[in-house]
Amino acid sequence: MRDFYGVTLDSPLMLGTAQYPSPAVMQQAFAASGASVATVSLRRESGQGQAFGQMVRDLGVLILPNTAGCHNAREAITTARMARELFGTTWIKLEVIGHADTLQPDPFGLLEAAQTLCAEGFDVFPYTTEDQVLARRLVDAGCRVLMPWGAPIGSGMGLNNRHGLRSLRAAFPDIPMVIDAGLGLPSHAADALEMGFDAVLLNSAVAQAGDPVAMARAFGMAVQAGAMAAGADPMGVRDMGVPSTPLIGKAWL
Repeated sequence: MRDFYGVTLDSPLMLGTAQYPSPAVMQQAFAASGASVATVSLRRESGQGQAFGQMVRDLGVLILPNTAGCHNAREAITTARMARELFGTTWIKLEVIGHADTLQPDPFGLLEAAQTLCAEGFDVFPYTTEDQVLARRLVDAGCRVLMPWGAPIGSGMGLNNRHGLRSLRAAFPDIPMVIDAGLGLPSHAADALEMGFDAVLLNSAVAQAGDPVAMARAFGMAVQAGAMAAGADPMGVRDMGVPSTPLIGKAWL
């Protein structure tokens, strides 16, 4: 598995900490999933108080603060600086939302914030689209990880633009990439890993399931299966059928 700013993850699953029925269910879901990273919004932590922040730390996984809810570069930069102080990490998942309905990133605000934060020594995980031009600008700004969306946040649609995602993965073979947002089923996560992505990040698919703990366990198994499949060098897609049984030895009547 590729490293993320010098850190090799134990699992390619990153899991969010919002929307669970209770804190106890969140803790159980993390334990069942085997996730290696917990994402947490500074705004959520501030709303829940210090007890919630300590609960996230007690999960025993890496913490990736995020700038969820920010709609311009200034908000995102300020939130990132506060998160660094609060959580004691240079990691930041950078979100700058530009569209209220789809929650699509604002490419201009995202790049502006990424340039500032990278210059300040942050390890930026930018929530972006499959746009290769934007990806190149983010990499040039100093981002060493890209987090393209699978589909709109919370939609559960899975990998909405497979061609665009495949093209992005092929265009930046040396950049670790995380599919972030839009995954609804464990099969979506396995699909992303099989496609060559290095990890997935999700929240709603687990937290809003009827049984979050069971769903978390299913996603944990799915990402392991997807990663193993990718490492096994899958067979290519063919236009025509190819018999698995040889013609040699066949009785000709």
